Amino acid sequence: MSVTWNPWHGCHRVSEGCHHCYVYRIDGTHGKESSAVTLNADFLLPLRKTRNEWKIESGETVYTCFSSDFLIEEADEWRTDVWQMMKQRQDLHFIFFTKRIERLALVLPPDWGDGYPNVTVGCTCENQARADERLPIFLSLPLCRRVIVCEPLLGAIDLSPYLDKALIAEVSAGGESGVDARVCDYHWILGIHNACKNAGVPFSFHQTGALFRRDGKLYRIPRRFQHDQAHRAGLDIR
Repeated sequence: MSVTWNPWHGCHRVSEGCHHCYVYRIDGTHGKESSAVTLNADFLLPLRKTRNEWKIESGETVYTCFSSDFLIEEADEWRTDVWQMMKQRQDLHFIFFTKRIERLALVLPPDWGDGYPNVTVGCTCENQARADERLPIFLSLPLCRRVIVCEPLLGAIDLSPYLDKALIAEVSAGGESGVDARVCDYHWILGIHNACKNAGVPFSFHQTGALFRRDGKLYRIPRRFQHDQAHRAGLDIR
């Protein structure tokens, strides 16, 4: 399977209040990893101009590698250029999520210091085992802004040991989309919400996923309703 490594998945104005989009649709399906990675044609998009104006306007949020993983080993040769673009375009806010957080310290640029102030890093964890494996590493890294992403949520997670409001800017949780989606249970979402509320950390119930269980009843929810149904639950904390 060949996959294009697309650093610049999408650009959205901060004022639009965009939420996290579907993570790792291409980067493996239930554990199946891609075998070949090539660059996307828009690799240099942040540096492109039209009539001496940036094609990505100042102040926008750039969601980075949302159809893959920013830290895949196959992209190591290109990542230095991406860091340089992020540093050059400090007028933009870059966000990337990863399930390979243990690799980040190995590939940070020499001038990273305590982190680039215009870069947010999100660590994904879909169950308790992954949370306990990844989040201690995540909290130990030099980052200006961290978010925890429990998506696709596949089991109950106790995040309370990791919710230091001085270190975690936000937690986002949501179910899995697609025809082969696994179940997301409302009680798992509620548990994360309650832990965030107790810790004073912002929380977003991003989407229900395609297969959502609440009070023992299973619902199949079309993709176009998954975000709206999640927000109707009234669990977001700002």
